Amino acid sequence: MRAASPMPSPPAPAEDPTRLLLKRLAMEAYRRGTFKLASGRQSEHYVNCKPVSLSGRGLALISTAMLAHVEEDAAAVAGLTLGADPLVSGVAMAAALSGRPLDALIVRKQAKGHGTAAWLEGPLPAPGSIVTVLEDVVTTGGSALKAVQQLQDAGFRVQRVVTIVDREEGGAAAMESAGLELISLYRLSEVAGCALELAA
Repeated sequence: MRAASPMPSPPAPAEDPTRLLLKRLAMEAYRRGTFKLASGRQSEHYVNCKPVSLSGRGLALISTAMLAHVEEDAAAVAGLTLGADPLVSGVAMAAALSGRPLDALIVRKQAKGHGTAAWLEGPLPAPGSIVTVLEDVVTTGGSALKAVQQLQDAGFRVQRVVTIVDREEGGAAAMESAGLELISLYRLSEVAGCALELAA
């Protein structure tokens, strides 16, 4: 008589994507020490999202999360090179896979030195179109505001900035002063707290 086969174990529940992305940022993007930031400030916290945003699974998680906060009537997403390059491409692809028309624009840090001397790369939407700006990390908001200014100068409407991490150092107030809404997937305190928890 054959022994009964053991009952298969039920599959483990999939981890919540929001929590999964937070853990990846805490493990791969966050460091604690003494650092000089792009803004010139000194900080004990450093966040570099590129190890996550330039990995396939990491970008998939980020793109889905950011797409949920892009205005429904936006024609494109845009961001300042280099940090936003994978973000705008990933969000545009995530939109296409869900059947939503949305293009990606990359804002140069300075005008192209040849050809059309363009500030913007990508398929330009019609003048007056809404464009959502994407950013990896917001500290003072300077990089995002530079992108916003170039897009507005090109005739587009910008109302919202979506960032992966808000360092909670004045960026939200700067956006509000400029008449912009800042949406962050995570705050620095959340990322730092998760890193501490995982290290315990």
